[in-house]
Amino acid sequence: MRSDLITAYLRWAFMRAVLARGWWLCTGLYLVVVADLPPSQLVLIGVCQHVTVLVAEVPAGVLADAVSRRLALVVAHLVLGVGMAITGVVTGFGWLVVSQCLWGLGWAISSGADVAWITDELDGHDVIDEVLVAQGRRELLGTLAGIAGFGGLAWVTNLSSAIAVAGLTMVALGLATVARWPETWAPRDHPDRWMASLTNVRRGAATAVADRTIALVLVGTFLVNGGAMGFGRLFEQRLVVLGLPSSPAPIVWFAAIALAGAAVGAIGLGQAQRRISGAGVATRLYIWSCAAGCIGLGLFALAPDTRFAIAGALVVSGLSLPVGRVAATILVNRRTKSAARATVHSLLSQAENLGEATCGIALTLLAASTSSTVTLVGSAVLIGVAGFVVAAAPRRL
Repeated sequence: MRSDLITAYLRWAFMRAVLARGWWLCTGLYLVVVADLPPSQLVLIGVCQHVTVLVAEVPAGVLADAVSRRLALVVAHLVLGVGMAITGVVTGFGWLVVSQCLWGLGWAISSGADVAWITDELDGHDVIDEVLVAQGRRELLGTLAGIAGFGGLAWVTNLSSAIAVAGLTMVALGLATVARWPETWAPRDHPDRWMASLTNVRRGAATAVADRTIALVLVGTFLVNGGAMGFGRLFEQRLVVLGLPSSPAPIVWFAAIALAGAAVGAIGLGQAQRRISGAGVATRLYIWSCAAGCIGLGLFALAPDTRFAIAGALVVSGLSLPVGRVAATILVNRRTKSAARATVHSLLSQAENLGEATCGIALTLLAASTSSTVTLVGSAVLIGVAGFVVAAAPRRL
């Protein structure tokens, strides 16, 4: 039964990545070439999205811990899908903010619930680290498939159609797949489950402060995602400014770059999966991912032409961000008790979104008053500092 659960979970992770990454490939280009948003609005729309996640994250974790992780995931798919679909039919900045905030709300509802569900359904930690690394690899493989599939769909139809299809399919994935998962972990049988969940929030916060490793990972994650905000929101605009060849179409270029990044990441996580159980490996992975991100993003920011910019982008999106995210999840998951697992993972996601929202505001102002190059250099510095922060964590994990 355990192998069946793992298979179902990894298939779902793959499919969600297909839809999410294929959608974002089209959306990132749509915001630049169809909606024609300037750099400051590109960053600001991301800030709005992540503020939504920040506000909803902990209540969503309480809901998952108090009622049902499976139900939380189903609802998340519905909200995500609606937000995704709306994006493809609007061009005004205000409506785009609404659609991105719906995406953020859906992501907040699902955050932590997936890892909590699989960890407790497996009822033990003997294979969970390997499953989480395998999830990271499946998500990268899903990225490959989503980019190829939705990039091709956008090429033969248009960006709006591909975006809408991704959203509607995300809704179907939640109703047809996640809703059928088993759930033996049942907090809803406890009469004081809501009070217990609120208590878990306080305990989770206290644990994050008292546990040196978790505290440093949260700070590092805050900085990494603050830097990633600048990269993610200015990626398409930077390459367009540097000058992509006129043929083939821009969607083909961006799809090819994203495919290459996902392939690099899948290889990197494959190497990590074979070594992740060793002492100190997860901590070292996090530190090295930050170093790679700082170097790659610096190259992307200062590149004289598209060749160097693409090389830097592949390091950031292919190695640094996916490897660092998996390492952070493992470090936190190892030190979290079952009852509050979804809530504590929500705190990790809170650190991500607080970094993206807080640093995103600063980067918005920087982009508006200087240039995208200066903004990206600032992003690289944030990621580099994160590596030094987590380097102070105990290396036994």
